Amino acid sequence: MFEANSNVGSPFVVTSSHGGHSPEQVAELCVNRLIQVAETAPPELAVQARAFREQMLAVVLQYVKVAVAEDRVAVITKLEQAGMADLAHQIKVV
Repeated sequence: MFEANSNVGSPFVVTSSHGGHSPEQVAELCVNRLIQVAETAPPELAVQARAFREQMLAVVLQYVKVAVAEDRVAVITKLEQAGMADLAHQIKVV
């Protein structure tokens, strides 16, 4: 039987000024949550883990950017369908 893990880790807060977080910041937050390298890890293992972390950061960033682009297309499509072509155009240009 599946049992949910109630340990979600320590809470933390990340803030942003003048808008939301960039795709790079979101990817970094995600990878920081998924991959941690212990200070006590053997040096050879730590090097491999950090290299893996950097590879995963690139993958997560790529998919975050795709998600942002796809969401923007969805919003533009909804605005055009609602007869708000001017507003849709403004979002396209950003």
